[in-house]
Amino acid sequence: MNYQPKDGFPYYFELAKSNSLQSIFEEIPTIEILKNISEEKATFRYEPNKWSIKQIVGHIADHERVKMFRAFQLSRNESVELWGYDQESLVENSRFEELSLQSLLTDFLNVRKASISFIETLSQHQLDIKGKARQYEITLEEFLRSIIGHEKHHINIILEKYQLE
Repeated sequence: MNYQPKDGFPYYFELAKSNSLQSIFEEIPTIEILKNISEEKATFRYEPNKWSIKQIVGHIADHERVKMFRAFQLSRNESVELWGYDQESLVENSRFEELSLQSLLTDFLNVRKASISFIETLSQHQLDIKGKARQYEITLEEFLRSIIGHEKHHINIILEKYQLE
């Protein structure tokens, strides 16, 4: 891998550049990896200022919500900044810790279903529309792939640091 998380878009795109756009949204390893985690384990933080698994799952769903709205705007040729939002504020002002992990996974699946429904409406012409993500000019298809790359990034962290076994 040539990029690091600090590189943003190119890193996320690299994590999700294989397979068709439809298939990467339909493959949902997040659910399989997390569905049997206990509520106690879902509140675990590997360091004091890091998010819990519940907060990560909520963040992944929120990220997809924000990014899919921006994708919708781009698909309709609206000028929109594709990158950036205050993720710390969104997590801090959520109820993720109060909700069950199952509830958060259900919400995530509902967001994903809406994303797939939207993607199914897009033409190749729309997928080729270009927008700005920081200093990069990217296509809508690349932007959509970065959403899955972001999810994979967080799942990789969970698998690496959250002692699931």
